[in-house]
Amino acid sequence: MSMLDDLIGNGWQVSHHGPWPRAVTDSSTWKSAASRLSEGQLTMLGLWGERNAVHMALLDEQAGKSAILSLEKLHDGYPSIARYHPPAIRLERTLRDLTGLEPAGLPDSRLWIDHGRWDLRFPLGERSTPVSEYSYAFLPVEGENLHQIPVGPVHAGIIEPGHFRFTANGETVVRLEERLGYVHKGIEALMAGADLARGVQLAGRTSGDSSVAYAYAFSLAAEAALGLEVPLRAVWLRALMAELERIANHLGDIGAICNDAAFALMLAHCGVLREQVLRAADAAFGHRLMRDRILPGGVAADLDGNAKAGLQALHAELSRKFPALVELYDNTASLQDRTVGAGTLGSGLARQYGAGGYVGRAAGRSFDTRRDLAYPPYDELTFDVPLLNDGDVNARVWIRIREVEQGLSLIRQILDRLPGGSVLSDVPPVNEFREGVALVEGFRGDILAWLRLTPEGRIERCHLRDPSWFQWPLLEAAIKDNIVADFPLCNKSFNCSYSGHDL
Repeated sequence: MSMLDDLIGNGWQVSHHGPWPRAVTDSSTWKSAASRLSEGQLTMLGLWGERNAVHMALLDEQAGKSAILSLEKLHDGYPSIARYHPPAIRLERTLRDLTGLEPAGLPDSRLWIDHGRWDLRFPLGERSTPVSEYSYAFLPVEGENLHQIPVGPVHAGIIEPGHFRFTANGETVVRLEERLGYVHKGIEALMAGADLARGVQLAGRTSGDSSVAYAYAFSLAAEAALGLEVPLRAVWLRALMAELERIANHLGDIGAICNDAAFALMLAHCGVLREQVLRAADAAFGHRLMRDRILPGGVAADLDGNAKAGLQALHAELSRKFPALVELYDNTASLQDRTVGAGTLGSGLARQYGAGGYVGRAAGRSFDTRRDLAYPPYDELTFDVPLLNDGDVNARVWIRIREVEQGLSLIRQILDRLPGGSVLSDVPPVNEFREGVALVEGFRGDILAWLRLTPEGRIERCHLRDPSWFQWPLLEAAIKDNIVADFPLCNKSFNCSYSGHDL
């Protein structure tokens, strides 16, 4: 029996929730879950709230099972998970900012997403109050000869805003503290009352570089809630889009990391390959980022013979050119001097935070939703999940390299085995409250989507969780004791999403 079975068994299971069980439980069981998280027996997948309820998604990695625990009919607050399990701190601060529910015992009481600039406080709660200005107090650091370096939120490049407060001794970073939330868009509030067509559009715009993965996760959650069967051809086309998105982003990251190590040649070559992937995606599916191409019930664009031939040509071109770039990276001593040993993340922290994607796999956490909580068609495809233990910038580059290679293999398999048939099923009427959840592997790691539909088929509540929620705090740990000049390199090797985090 899984540890989750015991926790779920102590509560009342919600009907019409798929494919994971959700149980409404009591404070005692909630605290028991927190204890198991703190002991490393379970992994947190998400923590979110609504007006009078909080929900926590949990994973038993050994058993390969997931479930959701809920506390409902809350009036003021609930027992803090972060009191026992630090990865929950920012999630609980955000939950409080949005709903007004207070996590009793929360170690850090500062606001997080709310910067005091909204029209009202607690926009998802029943406790809306006028906004008041406030100053944000960064954590103190004690020691001799320390100085602070504020960076951002506006940066030199065309990137999203985020503030980084460095405390340094000379050039050595003693502490980095992040301040995010500058690109909060109110995605979850915009979802409320929307139909599925509007909902999947909003999901695909949560983090633009992961448009496919977010629409994929949202659609799987909606289909689980509806019990909707997707045409087999659409199932395989979704995976094809997801792998194209993964390869494009990894190529961009590899080049950008090398550029931050003063090796612009790799940026140029990787940029050319990335552009070829985006153009092939545009020719095949009608949009460079394949935005709005995955829908509840299937996909909006089929693949004709010419587009398939174009993707096969892309596969041949990347398979021919990419190995030479890998060799160039591996044999350039100046690159190795910058990337090896820089920004090292320990395996213990990677496991504690449930770090997904290349951040976790470069630090010894072998988890990939496509394999460990497999969804079609990945349960029929052959691929390896690369794993390293060094946890440094170099390891994160190599994980990306290996994932590009695996992605090319998956694209070949999908094109060779692509079934025929229709690509979109009609969405059935709902007629009752229904809930669904999904976990999809994006290029950064696992993306969570949970939603509840009203009897009219509208979205009552939807929560989307980016992998960056559990990766941003780890960047603070990885940069410690590095020099300030290595921060851009370390930061790019994580490449966390601001927009996906800020919602």
